[in-house]
Amino acid sequence: MNNLQQATFGGGCFWCTEAVFLEVKGIEKVVSGYSGGNAPGKPTYREICSGLTGHAEVIQVTYDENIISYESILIIFMTTHDPTQLNRQGADVGTQYRSVIYYHNEQQEEIAQTVINALTPVYNEKIVTEISPLSIFYEAEKEHQAYYKNNPNAGYCSFVINPKLQKLRTMHADKLID
Repeated sequence: MNNLQQATFGGGCFWCTEAVFLEVKGIEKVVSGYSGGNAPGKPTYREICSGLTGHAEVIQVTYDENIISYESILIIFMTTHDPTQLNRQGADVGTQYRSVIYYHNEQQEEIAQTVINALTPVYNEKIVTEISPLSIFYEAEKEHQAYYKNNPNAGYCSFVINPKLQKLRTMHADKLID
């Protein structure tokens, strides 16, 4: 248990990001939530969707660093969403859908910058992923946890999440749960 670490990041709708990381070896837990805003108290999903609180939809991943590294987690994150889209992912538009890495310590900050620098040549457009210290993480409401697992036939899951999972399976097969 001493090998468990946490990573927090957002890349559009948290339902998508959560679904991706629930398939990765070494991930012990994934919690959807909100971070990076300035509204007082715990924000609600409705408040986040308004774009007025400044929060991003994020996930907080608990992982076993003996199985998967923070660097590998960030590479999966950066290659399963579009880090060149400012304040959006596909049809999801607003600051709540920004690409962001919230680091928990200086080492994570350094690794995040290294990963972004290494991946910059892969993209034709500039990477706009924000790197910021984690302040407060608010867990999202129960209905937003394990959304894909609980709603695999929902339209959003079919049209948005399934293609992300296919991309994950194609690009990172070695990191997936068998």
